[in-house]
Amino acid sequence: VVLNKQIPNMGIVNIYLCSYPVRPATMTYDDVTHLTAKIKPKQQRVELEMAIDAMSPNYCRSKGEQIALNVDGTSYDETNTYSAKMMDKQTFSSIQATTNTSRYAAAVFRKGELHVTPLTGILQMRPSFSYLDKADNKTREREATNEGGDSSQDEAEEEAKAITVRFARPESEQARQRRIQSYEFLQKKQAEEPWIHLRYHGVKDGRSEHEKQYLFCQSVDTSENSELVKSPKEYLAMLMPPLTEEKVVKPVGPSNVLSMAQLRTLPLGEQVKTLMKNVKVMPFANLMGLLASGTDSTAVLRCIQQVALLVQGNWVVKSDVLYPKNTCSPHSGVPAEVLCRGRDFVMWRFTLERSVMRKEVASIIKLPPEDVKEFLEHVAVPRVNRGWEFLLPTDVDFIKKHPDVAHRQNMLWLGIQKKEMDPQIQETKPRSVDPPVHIPGDHVLKVAQERAHTNQSTLMKELTVKKENFKAGGSVCIKQEPISDREDEPMDTSSCLLNGSVNGFPGAASPSFDHANGNRAGPAPELQDFVNKTFRKHFVLTLSEFKRLFNLHLASMPAGQVVIQSLSDRILQDAILLNHCRQIPVPFPAQTTAAPDEQKVFGLWETGEDFDKHRRLLYDLFSKNYRIRRTMLQAKLAQELSEPSKEDMDRLLRECCMSQAGMWYLKGTIQS
Repeated sequence: VVLNKQIPNMGIVNIYLCSYPVRPATMTYDDVTHLTAKIKPKQQRVELEMAIDAMSPNYCRSKGEQIALNVDGTSYDETNTYSAKMMDKQTFSSIQATTNTSRYAAAVFRKGELHVTPLTGILQMRPSFSYLDKADNKTREREATNEGGDSSQDEAEEEAKAITVRFARPESEQARQRRIQSYEFLQKKQAEEPWIHLRYHGVKDGRSEHEKQYLFCQSVDTSENSELVKSPKEYLAMLMPPLTEEKVVKPVGPSNVLSMAQLRTLPLGEQVKTLMKNVKVMPFANLMGLLASGTDSTAVLRCIQQVALLVQGNWVVKSDVLYPKNTCSPHSGVPAEVLCRGRDFVMWRFTLERSVMRKEVASIIKLPPEDVKEFLEHVAVPRVNRGWEFLLPTDVDFIKKHPDVAHRQNMLWLGIQKKEMDPQIQETKPRSVDPPVHIPGDHVLKVAQERAHTNQSTLMKELTVKKENFKAGGSVCIKQEPISDREDEPMDTSSCLLNGSVNGFPGAASPSFDHANGNRAGPAPELQDFVNKTFRKHFVLTLSEFKRLFNLHLASMPAGQVVIQSLSDRILQDAILLNHCRQIPVPFPAQTTAAPDEQKVFGLWETGEDFDKHRRLLYDLFSKNYRIRRTMLQAKLAQELSEPSKEDMDRLLRECCMSQAGMWYLKGTIQS
């Protein structure tokens, strides 16, 4: 191998390797007539003009004439691009294939010797379409001429105006650097370098053969080519140097941002922990989508249970992961242990119901408002008049697919509740401290004997009643509703089963039905009164909205006046149906995100007015349609009753419906 270093001394300074990537190697331009050639050595730009065979059967003559007409116009000028009034040539312009050519060379082989000559540049020759820019400029000039016309003859001479002379400020160093690095400056510098016109010699031309001889090294003295006199092992080491660790400079980014490429270099447990710490709450399916394909779901389940807890079928990051030990709140400085207990209480409440009230939570956990808001923002979104609703819908598919995991997580929540929640709730209850009273021992004994005697008679009465019920109705299993001693105890919303009603009224399956006497045991009068007043005011309510209003009613009662302590969803629904209301089977769309309580819609059925007929026809429409137009309701009323007045239509829609985007929905059924 001989390295040729003598060409620069012979006057040949630049050697370029030109490639034509738009054509295959079998279709060369060797036989094409080269008209002109020019170069800008500093920029390594080359332009070649080659003739086009206009007599070829593949050449469209009309198209060539049209292109020439668009570029040069109808007038003849020496500066015209196509002097023959036809596109008979094309220009090739170069771009640099690489800026570093130190590893590239041109090599020729002769008599067992390989002669290598370094390259100055590697260029790709591509067709230039600058003639299209000329055609666009011609078109704009013609349009400007046509628009101008003879308007200059009618224009009056412009009045002289005063000109304010301003001197340019001295250019700062920063402004100068920005100007030098700007695109306009670079374009200007490139345009300043003049073109050097060249003469093209073909491949088989005598001059080309003569120049090609310079690629052979004239002197093969080994002393001048000592760098290539190497042993085979040394030469192999030069070709394939040993691997060395390259220090990869990581891009500077925010401290809390981790790319997916960097994430997948971590162990599986760290990947799951990092994702959950950033996302806070996520379905299991989404987590598997973020991990690398082929990851074992069992291993992921094992890892996620270490850093997250299951809430409504979704995984929520554990509090001790977000607030490690010996840290404190960035908002209030509260220790991490207290923050973890407060956040666990919020998550536990979401395992019981879809929405929570912020004031209620804050009154129990007794943490600063900023910390409580941060807890809720992690896992919930605020809803108008509904408090904070859990961020994601319940993932029923995961619970069905992994019942063992769901059961294990449920037991874990029960353990957390007994360990932390119950003491925390007990601490929030007001305690009345009575003054110590001394009671004699004989008095205590007497009171205990009287209490035992009283309890014995009560138990005997209950036993007699049970025997009579058993004889009258057979074997009946009655579920006892737990009664809480808390005023703010949430209603039982865990059941989404049917309420046992038949045609909108309670049947034998309803828990409010008296099996012994064949009629229903009515709810508390206070509850019936509240239902009656509420539906005469709102007319249409979902079960979720009714429960919210009922909670507000209980909260507004004076302290100590607790008439109704705990009610299940079934009792509430039966109370609604007994007060001249009916359930409306609204056909919600299949992709609805409404909770089960939001899909149970009740409407006032009978008030004793003639307007009840209008309201029932409206309910009938909504039992077949999720949303209606005003014209549909007007046609229904005109068909069944008579042509309704505008006042009746406005009253009916105002009492029972809400409007959005030109459509009418029953109250509470619009999806947010």
